[in-house]
Amino acid sequence: MSHFPVTSSNLSTSHLAEFLCAKYFPDAKVQCRLLKAGISHTYLVNASGAKYIFRIYSLGWRTETEINEELRLLLHLKQNGISVSYPMADEESNFLQSFNAPEGDRYGVMFSFAEGEKQLNFSLDTHFRTGELMAQMHLLTRDFHLDRVTYTSETILVDSLEQIAEFLATDTEEMAFLRSTQQFLLKEFASADESQLRKGAVHLDIWFDNLNIDKDNQVTIFDFDFCGNGWLCLDIAYYILQVHSVEKDEQECKDKVGKFMEGYESVTAISSEEKRIIPMLGVSLYFFYLGIQSQRFDNFSNVFFNDVYLKRFINILVKKYFDKAKTAQL
Repeated sequence: MSHFPVTSSNLSTSHLAEFLCAKYFPDAKVQCRLLKAGISHTYLVNASGAKYIFRIYSLGWRTETEINEELRLLLHLKQNGISVSYPMADEESNFLQSFNAPEGDRYGVMFSFAEGEKQLNFSLDTHFRTGELMAQMHLLTRDFHLDRVTYTSETILVDSLEQIAEFLATDTEEMAFLRSTQQFLLKEFASADESQLRKGAVHLDIWFDNLNIDKDNQVTIFDFDFCGNGWLCLDIAYYILQVHSVEKDEQECKDKVGKFMEGYESVTAISSEEKRIIPMLGVSLYFFYLGIQSQRFDNFSNVFFNDVYLKRFINILVKKYFDKAKTAQL
């Protein structure tokens, strides 16, 4: 009997361990454990006590060129002293692996292990350090072009709402809100003074889930899967958005955002135009990531994503943040 076609699969951890042992650690005892089967599949690799992360990209999610550009950016940052989880070559100096999975060929990459752990709520000093680290990264990514997506109003707002519309009925109050807000935000993009906005390679997903913090309060950034080209202040906007989503106490939230901004500007300045547009960029990125959840329903978000989730998310988070952004209370 022939195998029935599939759209997604999990690779066997025991067989993956054998593969990685042969490719990377021929003299080590290798164990492999699935950490997360999300947008990509993430495995914890233990090679005779040393930890690594192996990521297997979903079929068709990133091209070989896009992945190689992500790795080029990471190596550029590592070589210049930025604390990131970086790609590691195999015994034959190859960074990219290919797997003939049931659904088709998938790519995999080994990364260094980011020491420390994720923290949902962290101290003012850690927010300061994260601001410093992001700014140091931006000094290196400014005018650093990637052969990947360029984040524009079209990719962030227009394409995303088309994806969301597959799951949210046109006649709902929430969709009416998204459509009217989209038009407002498109005008904000169009009116921005681009001469005052720094451009280059952005991470676009820096938040507590992609940061590890060690016992010495050192921060390491990982998961550059969404890296692309755009305004550098998109990274700032997304980080501030996530602080607001986590911190429920208004004063504590304000203090932490302030410390983050202070840390960033201890390294490099944020222009007045960037500061002006950051709140609206944050709202726009809510659209973007709801669009990603819509796009990846079949093999990522289906365990939580539906019209009820969308309505709650829009009413509780997006509307509230948009109201604050309009009055510059962020």
